[in-house]
Amino acid sequence: MKYGKKVLSFLLSTAMVLGMSVPALAGTMDGKLVIIHTNDMHGYYQTGEKCIGIAGVKGLKDYYTAQGADVILLDAGDFSQGTTLVNYSKGLKAAEYLVSADYDAASLGNHEFDFGFDSLLDMVAVLKAGNVPVIDANILKKGTNQPYFDASIVLEKGGMKIGVFGLDTAETQTKSSPSSVKDVTFLDGEAMYEKAQAEVDALKAKGCDYIVALVHLGVDDESVGRRSTDVAKAVKGIDLMIDGHSHTVMDGGEKVNDTLIVSTGSYLENVGTVVIEESSKAATAKLISAADYATSIGKYDEALTKMVAADKAEVDAYYAGLFAKTEVDLNGEREPGVRTEETNLGDFAADAFLYVGKKYAQEQNLGISVDVALSNGGGIRASIPTGDISMNTLYTVFPYGNTVALVTVTGQQLLEVLEASTFATPTALGGFPQIAGAEFTVNTAMEYKNGAQYPDSTYYAPAAPGSRVTITSVGGKAFDLKAKYTVVVNSFQAEGGDTYYALTQGSFKQDTGIIDAEALIQYVDSMKGVIGKEYAKPQGRINIVSEPVAAPAVPEVAPAPEATPAPEVVKEPVKVPETAPKTEPVQVATDVYKVVKGDSLWKIAKELLGDGNQWKTIYENNKDQIKDPAMIYVGQELIIKK
Repeated sequence: MKYGKKVLSFLLSTAMVLGMSVPALAGTMDGKLVIIHTNDMHGYYQTGEKCIGIAGVKGLKDYYTAQGADVILLDAGDFSQGTTLVNYSKGLKAAEYLVSADYDAASLGNHEFDFGFDSLLDMVAVLKAGNVPVIDANILKKGTNQPYFDASIVLEKGGMKIGVFGLDTAETQTKSSPSSVKDVTFLDGEAMYEKAQAEVDALKAKGCDYIVALVHLGVDDESVGRRSTDVAKAVKGIDLMIDGHSHTVMDGGEKVNDTLIVSTGSYLENVGTVVIEESSKAATAKLISAADYATSIGKYDEALTKMVAADKAEVDAYYAGLFAKTEVDLNGEREPGVRTEETNLGDFAADAFLYVGKKYAQEQNLGISVDVALSNGGGIRASIPTGDISMNTLYTVFPYGNTVALVTVTGQQLLEVLEASTFATPTALGGFPQIAGAEFTVNTAMEYKNGAQYPDSTYYAPAAPGSRVTITSVGGKAFDLKAKYTVVVNSFQAEGGDTYYALTQGSFKQDTGIIDAEALIQYVDSMKGVIGKEYAKPQGRINIVSEPVAAPAVPEVAPAPEATPAPEVVKEPVKVPETAPKTEPVQVATDVYKVVKGDSLWKIAKELLGDGNQWKTIYENNKDQIKDPAMIYVGQELIIKK
C-alpha cells in the first residue's frame, strides 16, 4: 500500500505527538492489548480545551478497536462527584456516562460515598444494569469478612486472561461523612495487603496470566501505609496498578518492584493508555492530554456528546442566576491553598459560617455565645476569579450539600481539633481548618506525635495537644483551655469527619438545617452581593512558622572559691523585743510573657527573674500548658510570678 506525502506527514506527526502510543495505521495493533484508564474525573464529563470529556474517552476506545487492538476500559474512582453536572443527580448521571462509554469495570473512590450510602447503591445498580461491575475487595459488609461489592473480575482478550481486582482507600471512613460508611468496614494496612495478595493468588489460580489492581489509594505522604506504592512493595504478582485519589500525573508510569503504577491526574485532562504485547506481556504506558487528543485523533462519540450537552442544559437552567460579584480573585486551590494555609476564600467561607451560626443562635434564642467557625479545606473545591459568580459556580466550589451545625466544646477539645487537623502541615490535608473568630499558630518545626487512633478512622488523636498549635485568641480574648466555646462547622465535621472526631464529644450539638452554600448566600446578601477588597488577602488568622525552640540550658556552675578564715567577732548580747514587729504580706507580681524565637525556660528565667535556675518555678506555674520543659514554642503565653 502506498501513501501520499501529506498522509505520511500526518502519520509521522501523530506518532511523534503521542509517543507511538496511539498508532495511526489500521490493523497495526493486532496482537496488542490496550488498557485505557481514567481516575478522579470528578464530574468533568463535558469536552473542553483542557478536558477530553467522556465522549473523547469513548472515541479513544473506538479508535483503538478500529486499529485491531483488544481494548479494556477501567476507572479508578471518584467519578461521581465534583461538578453540578453530576451532583445534581447525586451521581446517577455519572454512572450513566460510564455505561454509555462502555467501561469494563470501576473501583469506588472516597467521593462516591458523598451523597450517602443509599445514593451510592443507586449508582452501583445503574452500573451493574449496564454491565459495569464495581470491584473493591477491601470494602466489607460490616461485621463480616465478605466484600460488599464484587472483589474482582476476569476478562479474556486475544488469548490473554486478565484478572482485575479493586481496592478503595480506608481514608473513606473519615473523608466521607461517617453516616455514609456505617454499613461497611475497610481493610487497611497489613490487612489490606493480605487481602490483595489473596486476590492475586485466587486470580492466578483461575488461570489469569496478567493481573491488574484497580485502586483508589494515591501516593500522598499523609496516606503512608495504604498508598499504591506500599501495596506494590508488599504484594507479589501485580503486573499493573491503576491508581487514583492523589490526583498524581504519572506519564510513563512508575515501576515499583515488578509492578507498573499508572495515574492520569484528574478532571479528564489526560486519559491513560497501557499498550501490552500479548506475546511477551511487555507494557508501555502513556498519557494522552486533551490537546494532543484533539489535534491528533479528535474522535468524539456523537451520542455521548449530545447526552452530556442535554444534561448540562438542564443543570444550567436549574442553577441559573447570579450568586454574587467578587472584586478579588478567591483562592480555593488545593496546594498551596486551602489544604495547606489560610486563604481569602477560606476566610470568606469561615466568616459565612460564623455569621449564619450567630444569626441562628439569636433567632432560636439558644442562649449561647457562638465563638468560632471552622471550614475544612477539603470542602472547598475550586478557586473563583474576579467578576460575577454564578449559582453554578457556587455549587461547584461548595458541592457537598452539608448543613451548618453548632457544637460546644471545651478549650482543650478545640485545641485537639486544631492540632489534629494540622498534623500534616505544611503537607496538604483535606482537614486543614480555615477559621473565623480565632487566631492560631502552627509551629511545623515541632514534632507531631500520634496518640490513640480515633474510632473507625484512619486518623489519630494528637499525643500532646498544644505541642505544635498555639491558639492566640478567641473573639479577641485570651484563649482558655477550660472555657467552653461554641464552634460553627459543617455536618461532615460535626459527625467527626476527617480529623474532627473531638467535635463528637462536645457538650451541645445543634444542626441548623441550613445548607452550606445557602450560608454563603445569606452572608453575601448581608454584604449587598459584593465580596469586596477586604478579602484581597488572607486576614492573618493562621500563622505557620518553623522555629525550633531550644531545651532549657543547663547553667555552668562556677567552682566555689577557697574558704578564707573568718575574722574573730566579739559577740554582743542580743536584745529581744517584747513583741515581734508585724511583717507586711509579700506582694507577688504576675506578668504574662509570650515566647519568642530562641527562648528557653532557662533564658526566660535569667532575663525576667535574674536567675536561670528559676526555670523550674516557671515550669511549675505553667504545667497546665507545658507538657515537657524542653518543648516550649513561639507565641506560647507563660505566667511569670515575680
